[in-house]
Amino acid sequence: MRFFLAALSERKAALAGAVILVLLLLAAAFAPWIASYSPGRMRIAERLVAPGAAHWFGTDEFGRDIFSRVLYGGRVSLAVGAATVLLATTGGTLLGLLAGYLRRLDAVLSRLIDGMMAFPDILLAIAMVALIRPPTLINVVVALGVVYMPRVARVVRGSTLVLREAAFVEAARAVGATTPRILYRHVLRNLASPIAVQGTFVFAYAILAEAGLSFLGLGPTPETPTWGTIVAAGQQYTDQADWIVLFPGLAIVLAVFALQMVGDALRDLLDPRLRRDL
Repeated sequence: MRFFLAALSERKAALAGAVILVLLLLAAAFAPWIASYSPGRMRIAERLVAPGAAHWFGTDEFGRDIFSRVLYGGRVSLAVGAATVLLATTGGTLLGLLAGYLRRLDAVLSRLIDGMMAFPDILLAIAMVALIRPPTLINVVVALGVVYMPRVARVVRGSTLVLREAAFVEAARAVGATTPRILYRHVLRNLASPIAVQGTFVFAYAILAEAGLSFLGLGPTPETPTWGTIVAAGQQYTDQADWIVLFPGLAIVLAVFALQMVGDALRDLLDPRLRRDL
């Protein structure tokens, strides 16, 4: 923690990213107490009202308060990102460990990983969502988790190939330790740093991908407030009510920026080749 705080203090962009990320998480967590209106409250008489004292971010075509919808949308979008990270890191770590440690599985799993990474992320996500329709939140998380699993697997495989030849692994193998025990106690524990760094980037990619899928109509239903669905619903009103797209789009940009800056700081801090003495 001391090293991490020192790294943030020396990197202004990383510090700004951490502050923004904390504020977004707090706003999402306390949305019921911060929001002035229910996210689903409609009032046609107040449709397309510009930002002002009554509605800080304006209203949409149904008179719903954009500020409230952005707050509640942050809860869903951030939850989708967190769930995607959990699924992608769990599956990717397992695949990477097996491919990097067991030579007989390396060729097959490596070709599978390379084949999945040959496709652009958004195209593969669209195909996955189309296969497991309807596009519910759970299906979107599953699709994004599968899409970003190879990214984690490739990083874990590369690190496992190095750790497999380490002296402490050879010593554990010499005293008769089983393969599962070696993988868990000696290999996996030394992979915590690269997995954590990769998880921050997957989090950012997942938020962007969910917004893209929602914009294309492949995300959650429009009634579910996410940053992506708000942007998708407001695209046809950009000429007369650009605030419908502006504020959720700004939230997406801030979240991705914050995660990228924190991920860069973690990478520099945890990589002994990049870290300076603090």
